[in-house]
Amino acid sequence: MLAYLLDSLGLPEFGQSLYARCLTAFFVALGLVLLTGNRFIALLHKHQANGQPIREDGPKSHLLTKKGTSTMGGILILVAAIAAMLLCCVLSNVFVWIGIAVLVVFGMVGFVDDYLKVTKQTSAAMTAKMKLLLQFTTALVAILLIGQYTPAEYRFVLNVPYVNWQFDLGWWYVPFAMIVIAGASNGVNLSDGLDGLAAGLLSTVFGVFMVGAYIAGTNLALATGTPQIPHAAEMTVSLAAVAGACLGFLWFNAKPAEVFMGDTGSLALGAFLGVVAVMLKQEILLAVAGGVFVMESLSVMIQVGWFKISGGKRFFKMAPIHHHFEQLGWAETKVVFRFWLIGIVLAVAALASF
Repeated sequence: MLAYLLDSLGLPEFGQSLYARCLTAFFVALGLVLLTGNRFIALLHKHQANGQPIREDGPKSHLLTKKGTSTMGGILILVAAIAAMLLCCVLSNVFVWIGIAVLVVFGMVGFVDDYLKVTKQTSAAMTAKMKLLLQFTTALVAILLIGQYTPAEYRFVLNVPYVNWQFDLGWWYVPFAMIVIAGASNGVNLSDGLDGLAAGLLSTVFGVFMVGAYIAGTNLALATGTPQIPHAAEMTVSLAAVAGACLGFLWFNAKPAEVFMGDTGSLALGAFLGVVAVMLKQEILLAVAGGVFVMESLSVMIQVGWFKISGGKRFFKMAPIHHHFEQLGWAETKVVFRFWLIGIVLAVAALASF
């Protein structure tokens, strides 16, 4: 839309510049969140008298410091990011619309779950089976649509970064990609347990995939040996928008958090990350750049599995793993900063693949 407006004003060069639109999308999303954040949080406080329910079996400090904090802050992130996309992206690009649709659908799933939690004051509202059904169904539709606009030679390809090996998985790629999208969604959701943790990590990983999207959508793909995807470059603008919105949200979500993003934000942003990885054929790279999200998910799987195998014993003091370190006596800010540092190191490692 911005390109059309500037073209009508006689400034086509700015509107056609990918760099300019990326910067604009980033600062529009960032600005929208910062300018409207206080009023939005006040509105949430007004309608959420008791705030987000806190797990009774969670860290005891959370019952004191986080009780009453409003949730559903993800609405603010999603609205700002989508508004920036609609303003700055080339709206004829199908990947942009797939990304927006995934944000909206997964955001709605998260919103329903958050709403039920707040109204019923329970830490578990929507059943896990129902969540997974909605996640996998949406992921399947997104994958099939992406496949229609992906070059045939890459449609079912799994790309191995660093060595640039490519394997054609055939139709087995579809369930694999569904797991990637749903896994990314739930991984981010599990990481959203400490003030600022998920928002900070997401900003870093989105930055990595901005570089990846630009490379995949240009002739740089040939130079780096990565799959060249015609529609991918425009996703840099979409990624810049969500990165800006996440950084803006961090202003209000850093300790002590004024608002939580909730499932509304974490499920949607994680799914968007997974969808972008599928678009770029960089699913394995997502596991590298988003290694902290993988670690959080694995810690829960190990905890649950060990609990069943051992007859009720715990492998970690508490899962997800960020709570384990809290139980060891680490301050919340110490856990968050160190996880951010790990995220930055993994982001650099991911960028090295290009």
